[in-house]
Amino acid sequence: MKGVVWMSVGWDKRLFAITLFVADLERAKAFYRRAFDLEPLGEDDTGATLRLGDIYVRLSASTEAPVLIAPATVGKPDDGPRQVFGMVVDDVDAVAAELTAKGIALLNGPEDRPWGMRIACFQDPDGNVWNVSSDIPD
Repeated sequence: MKGVVWMSVGWDKRLFAITLFVADLERAKAFYRRAFDLEPLGEDDTGATLRLGDIYVRLSASTEAPVLIAPATVGKPDDGPRQVFGMVVDDVDAVAAELTAKGIALLNGPEDRPWGMRIACFQDPDGNVWNVSSDIPD
């Protein structure tokens, strides 16, 4: 489109919240308590809001999804992951050991990746994948 000038509308493009649709709200809250040592900031019958650093994480009952995403539909956990949420940590191996001690199974890692990071991945009960990563030590 030669000659078209794209202009910003003034949004700062910072992520502040994610919503994860969950099949069993109590199970999801228990997982996030165990994995991240988080307690909900607020909750109701349809969801709970957690804070992970500067990001709010809303655990929302899958039955409530149409309110937010209609006409799209929620995928099922056995459909396979469609996203990975990454977190930077100081020591991947130590965090992976802590997660494992809490009964959280790793999908993979810790392992060095070709792009210069050491990564370990794990999954919540609804199929959302998280990774913890750090620079590969010298």
